[in-house]
Amino acid sequence: MKNNNTYTISIYSENNVGLLNRISAIFLKRHINIESFSTSPSEIKNVFRFVIIVELEEEKVKKLIQQIEKQVDVIKAYYHTDEETIFQESALFKVQSRSLFEERHIQNVIKDSHANIVVVTPEFFVIEKTGFREETEKLRKDLAPFGLLQFVRSGRISVTKSKMGISDILNTFKKDN
Repeated sequence: MKNNNTYTISIYSENNVGLLNRISAIFLKRHINIESFSTSPSEIKNVFRFVIIVELEEEKVKKLIQQIEKQVDVIKAYYHTDEETIFQESALFKVQSRSLFEERHIQNVIKDSHANIVVVTPEFFVIEKTGFREETEKLRKDLAPFGLLQFVRSGRISVTKSKMGISDILNTFKKDN
């Protein structure tokens, strides 16, 4: 029986054309499904961070990290369990405006979920919710009866509880040059 766990893979890299394609090819070749994906600039100038969520056995994650680190543009890759990270997702919900004015109950749904209304127009309003996937999914289900027009959720964003040491690695490269 497989002992799959959820892992957050963090990849620090240069922002070069084609890297995403090469990384996704590594997952494709191994038939690994990506549960969530996001990328952004990191805390280090000119270094980007990919955050990829997978459900795998630890041995397979270790091998995956080794393959990812072989990519020329990759500076360093890490993997962490959910217990080793602090993570959230964001979601936007577009709902018919008449619901906001005609259905008092929807205001309680929004308040109880700790969501925020970010835009109100005569046709629709938009709610923003940051939290765990279960929380954004619950709000999606709660809003469906009120005329949910659109829904989008980000990939997981995360930081580790312990120091990752990527800045130390980059400083070593700077000293060598």
